Amino acid sequence: MKIFKNFFYIRQPHLTLMEEQSILDPLIEENIIERKKLLPVWIKVFIWLFMIAGPFILFAFLIGVFTTLHYNSSIYGLESNEPLSPIGLFIFFVFLLKGIVAYGLWTEKDWAVNLGIVDAILGIAACFAVMVVPALKPAPAFTFRLELLLLVPYLVKLLKIREKWMFTQNVSHQP
Repeated sequence: MKIFKNFFYIRQPHLTLMEEQSILDPLIEENIIERKKLLPVWIKVFIWLFMIAGPFILFAFLIGVFTTLHYNSSIYGLESNEPLSPIGLFIFFVFLLKGIVAYGLWTEKDWAVNLGIVDAILGIAACFAVMVVPALKPAPAFTFRLELLLLVPYLVKLLKIREKWMFTQNVSHQP
């Protein structure tokens, strides 16, 4: 918005440059809100959980890779105690992604909502895969992933706030 502000000044001969009013000032002031205020409390709780869990999962992954110690990790019904197995790497990637999204949302980064949408879609797809694959086995079984009860509203909320997020200024970290 600062770029456009300079082009839309109303020139008034009796005012100095500092006193000139921009015709975009009301629009700019209307868009100056904290992006965090667009997020509901329940998403803020998960932001903090994943910002705290992010460094721990990175530490656990490095310990699992460089030592003989192994840890159990699971998300969306996927479980692994081998950090370098395909499922172990996927779980690490998901937690890393969630940590990055949490950091981006909390610090109001421009890319945060779009990456959060990718995170939600990835989580929903993983839950559906975990629900469908056991049903295709010779002894079919069906499970419902409770994570979907949070992932779907998370995705819907991010889709709703995406436009406002992109067109508001990041005021919490401005000088």
